[in-house]
Amino acid sequence: MTARIIDGKAFAEGLRGRIAGHVQRLQREHGITPGLAVVIVGEDPGSQVYVRNKAKQTVEAGMLSEKYELPATTSEAELLELIDRLNNSDRVHGILVQLPLPSHIDPNRIILAIAPGKDVDCFTPESVGRLTIGLPGPVSCTPLGCLMLLRDTLGKLEGLDAVIVGRSNLVGKPMAQLLIRENCTITVAHSRTKNLPEVVRRADIVVAAVGRPLLVKGDWIKPGATVIDVGINRVAAPEKGEGKTRLVGDVDFEAAVKVAGAITPVPGGVGPMTIACLLANTVTTASLINGLVPPKDLTP
Repeated sequence: MTARIIDGKAFAEGLRGRIAGHVQRLQREHGITPGLAVVIVGEDPGSQVYVRNKAKQTVEAGMLSEKYELPATTSEAELLELIDRLNNSDRVHGILVQLPLPSHIDPNRIILAIAPGKDVDCFTPESVGRLTIGLPGPVSCTPLGCLMLLRDTLGKLEGLDAVIVGRSNLVGKPMAQLLIRENCTITVAHSRTKNLPEVVRRADIVVAAVGRPLLVKGDWIKPGATVIDVGINRVAAPEKGEGKTRLVGDVDFEAAVKVAGAITPVPGGVGPMTIACLLANTVTTASLINGLVPPKDLTP
């Protein structure tokens, strides 16, 4: 068996096209231009690239983009003051503070300062609570992207056994809530789970989000299962030359692709979905802030 490759890059491109259409409708019918403010503190190279891509794609979708690049010496009080201004700005419907923050800034205090109605990263307690009890609102970007890919691949997910490897607040826990809402039977596993290969082997759906390169082996996969690999890990690639590296996921792709029914590659799978879903969340919050029903194709 050779698995179907789930093309997240192509799906994300189509999703961004739908988002642009919704933005045009909001502008035409309601005079609303969704606005996203992204804040980065410090000069982490990876974060800088990510923030630039967010800003570029926001503008391409016809949305308002505000980018705040602050020096690493920015105080916690200064950052809180900026967030307060963004909370009260009519132009801004979504606020994202890029993590990690410098060590002298408490990330929890920053997250709690973001107005829940503008929390497009879905980190605030209110956002988590709304997801848990099924109220409308944005959903954590990466899990939302995973769900969209699963629906596109499998159609109805009801009754399927799903194993999520990883229990982070960013991916594992919200992914479990989303799949519960799809009427899947959920197991949340992690690095300390006993007999982890056996647990994974019974799953119709495997979502690997533990941050350990190539942890999930090919013989852990149930034949025909759908595998969503959230991991992005840089490892040594001596075959490319001294000091060279390559990106791999949390799943041993070369082995798993021979067993699974469908699988996301790394790169080109889940990664492109994250920014697209951030834009989707901004359209959702812009709609809710203005008393409108969010587009159904952008929400779970």
